[in-house]
Amino acid sequence: MKLAPALAAGAVVLAATFVPRDSTPQEERRADAGRLMAELMSGRAAVGGPFALADPAGNVRRLGEFRGKLVLVYFGYAHCPDVCPTDLARIAAMLRSLGAAAEAIQPLFVTLDPERDRPPVLREYAAAFHPSFIALHGSEEETRRVATSYKVFYEKVPQPGGYFIDHTPLTFLLDRDGKYIAFFPPGTPAERMAVMVRESL
Repeated sequence: MKLAPALAAGAVVLAATFVPRDSTPQEERRADAGRLMAELMSGRAAVGGPFALADPAGNVRRLGEFRGKLVLVYFGYAHCPDVCPTDLARIAAMLRSLGAAAEAIQPLFVTLDPERDRPPVLREYAAAFHPSFIALHGSEEETRRVATSYKVFYEKVPQPGGYFIDHTPLTFLLDRDGKYIAFFPPGTPAERMAVMVRESL
């Protein structure tokens, strides 16, 4: 799919980040974010793959169980103040616009903050956007592995009274076999997502 010009330009800048020998941890993290984005945009790196994470009821959900449906995967966290709820609302609006065809689509929300996003929090958060959303969580190690496979960068950023999570806010579209098709940049209108999804149904 065509990327928003701003995202493409930002990715070029990130991918070109140079990390000197005496680089700081912040510079190293910035370079890591650039590397992941460059891999995603190159079209040559593998994106996604099988995973198994728990839903709020404690059931292990595997990507393979959604075979036969298109899958939308969004990585975020419940305490996200702006971009996550905005993007999730757009996904929900897109699903509603598709009517009965939305039954062939499975939206998944994967938390990047398993420390705070406990099952009751995830259950209420996902349901607030659309009843078909399934929220998933894993250990810190499992979360890192799945996010990295989708080229999603994230890190905890301390702030007074706690922390927030800086992350790559992308929505991934997978085909009926669970294979990566494309990603939607943050802020993609519901109408644009609907066009892409209809073409893949």
